[in-house]
Amino acid sequence: MPFELIKKSRLVAIIRLERLDHAQELVNVLLDAGVRCLEFTLTNPDAPRWIRRLLDEDKRFENGEACIGVGSVRNVEEAKLVLDAGAQFVVTPITSVQVIEVCVQRKVPIASGAFTPTEIATAWDAGANIVKVFPARVLGPGYIRDVLAPLPYLPLMPTGGIDASNAGEYLRAGAIAVGVGGQLCPANLVEKKDWDTILQSAKRIVEACA
Repeated sequence: MPFELIKKSRLVAIIRLERLDHAQELVNVLLDAGVRCLEFTLTNPDAPRWIRRLLDEDKRFENGEACIGVGSVRNVEEAKLVLDAGAQFVVTPITSVQVIEVCVQRKVPIASGAFTPTEIATAWDAGANIVKVFPARVLGPGYIRDVLAPLPYLPLMPTGGIDASNAGEYLRAGAIAVGVGGQLCPANLVEKKDWDTILQSAKRIVEACA
């Protein structure tokens, strides 16, 4: 279900914050804007706890209306930690065959990070559901198009440096989805609880991906 939801919505919102005090409010705003797939990053050690709490308290993640996962997963120990917390999908910043294997065994979708064509192919051959092309900022939409020319079956999700102004270019280049972080959830706006600005920004990105 999470994999299908990512393909359908074409957007994963990356929540990378030092503090998650306002996590529930932020989640409500993003879902109200039309975001359906949320990734809390493990750069905040409280992410697994919040994943568990949101899954227990917010029925939208249970009934398939939305999905919630954990990113910045770097090794098997971290993968098991977030899977035990209930992560509905896993995202890595690097190509780790071992992490992919753990997710495949647990039947949880994984978007494996990769940069070069060899890393991309390695992640896919190991069983990744999606290959997260990262950091896409230094590559651009043309790179996605070039990789897909000889490998058109790859489900690529560029991440890094993507916003409402260029998300559509990546999708038109053949990406199945994009990962967007700082443009959706700026830490300074979250701290100020400027939900209206975040809502409007999220709506623009959702529209760009539609």
